Amino acid sequence: MKGLWNELTATQVAPPPWLVVVSALAALGVVAYRPSWHVSRGLITIAHEGGHALVAVLTRRKLRGIRLHSDTSGVTLTRGNPTGLGMVATAAAGYVSPSLIGLGASWLVAAGRITLLLWAVLLLLACMLLMIRNFFGAVSLLAVGGSVFALSWFAPANVQAACAYVAAWFLLLGGVRPILELQSKRRRGRAPDSDADQLARLTRVPGSLWVLLFLIVSTASLAAGAYLLAAHWLPPDV
Repeated sequence: MKGLWNELTATQVAPPPWLVVVSALAALGVVAYRPSWHVSRGLITIAHEGGHALVAVLTRRKLRGIRLHSDTSGVTLTRGNPTGLGMVATAAAGYVSPSLIGLGASWLVAAGRITLLLWAVLLLLACMLLMIRNFFGAVSLLAVGGSVFALSWFAPANVQAACAYVAAWFLLLGGVRPILELQSKRRRGRAPDSDADQLARLTRVPGSLWVLLFLIVSTASLAAGAYLLAAHWLPPDV
């Protein structure tokens, strides 16, 4: 057990500076290019619904299940008081979760804890799999989890580092785009039951202000995560 813990917490050698830049550009391309975003957006949905589920458990709501759909939408079902702080926190967690997870991933990547990051992702995916309630969602989590396991078990350290950097950038950048898409849909009246509108009904705070809060958290996470990922290569006085 001690040997396993030492392996998980081992520090990998810092990658070359160009990897930080190339991984950021790769993630930006995936997020900005519509066809690749359509394919990869499901990963953001996993983080989104995972955030709802985690906060529901932490606020002692009854987690009934999670569904992930092929159109990259998802839903997390909980049971408990339909109003109150727990419900508000659960509803508010979704859109900010990808960015916050990206920030946490950036911190681990910057510290060289690549193995710990990969196994933490596997643990979170396994917990979500226990609560999945549809076939597509189960297949999606198994596919992502299998890929992460193969990466952690078979890939050399430099490949693991490259993938970890791309993943961290992808979560940071990919966490912002759904919020912008949400506000665009809301302006056209196409998202009456969005998280922001549910929060508006729960708190009497306008949905647009909730969207703004989501955006502030996500952009702040992006800025902090970018600093963490690049800080090793910045001049000491920056």
